[in-house]
Amino acid sequence: MRWRGERQSKNVEDRRGMSVSRGVKAGGIGGLALVVLVVVGMFLGIDPGVMLQVGETLQSPSATIEQNVQPGRDDDDRRFVAVVLAETEDVWNGVFAEAGRRYREPKLVLYTGAVESACGMAGSAVGPFYCPADQKVYLDLEFFDDLHTRFGASGDFARAYVIAHEIGHHVQTQIGILQQVAELQSRAGAAEKNKLSVMLELQADCLAGMWAHHAQKNRDILEAGDIEEGLNAASAVGDDRIQKRTQGYVVPDAFTHGSSAQRVTWFKRGYEQGSVKACDTFSAGRL
Repeated sequence: MRWRGERQSKNVEDRRGMSVSRGVKAGGIGGLALVVLVVVGMFLGIDPGVMLQVGETLQSPSATIEQNVQPGRDDDDRRFVAVVLAETEDVWNGVFAEAGRRYREPKLVLYTGAVESACGMAGSAVGPFYCPADQKVYLDLEFFDDLHTRFGASGDFARAYVIAHEIGHHVQTQIGILQQVAELQSRAGAAEKNKLSVMLELQADCLAGMWAHHAQKNRDILEAGDIEEGLNAASAVGDDRIQKRTQGYVVPDAFTHGSSAQRVTWFKRGYEQGSVKACDTFSAGRL
């Protein structure tokens, strides 16, 4: 992926090296409160996994995390993130302008270990996430190592896909889809909630592919093998592969992000067609 020397976004908020206070001093959070926390999170359109991680953090003993930053490699990663974020800004500003709308650029927060967002406190174990309450993307750069070592997805474009996917959730917020899904989930049973979550995540994959389509068309950012890296990353984080690796078997009804095949299919659809209309994962029979 061609990125060195390109414009860097000014919307990167670097919190690495900051101390983060975790937990509460007494009492923790009870089971009922944790349920309420998760329900509120779902209403806001936040992945329940993120909210559960928040709940676990609140139940843990009070502690302060000292964050360490590795200047050399991490600074290069920071530049990469800033360039990819700038590329998403250019694409989505253009797409929204063509539709007669204004795109509100999100902030991307870099952190180490744990971070406090408007959606609560979260540890790096939740992975990159988007918080609709403050319209910010949160990323611990260590996830790039996990992407390679745990998920077997390497390369600049694999990392760019991760960022573009989270920005896809911001696009969903901008056009009102995330809010509509949260409202539907608030009235749905567990199986239907999971299905809606899968549709939401697959659409974010498609929007990531749409970003790649326009970035390539406008700036010729792709090099040989880049799309394959993106497809490999999409496949690597499929629910079926993750479940198989972590528990030894697959439970489709428990999917929240989609199977490897689904994630690849929708990323490719967005890349090939380059339109929001092509990313309608909610139409009957499209999953």
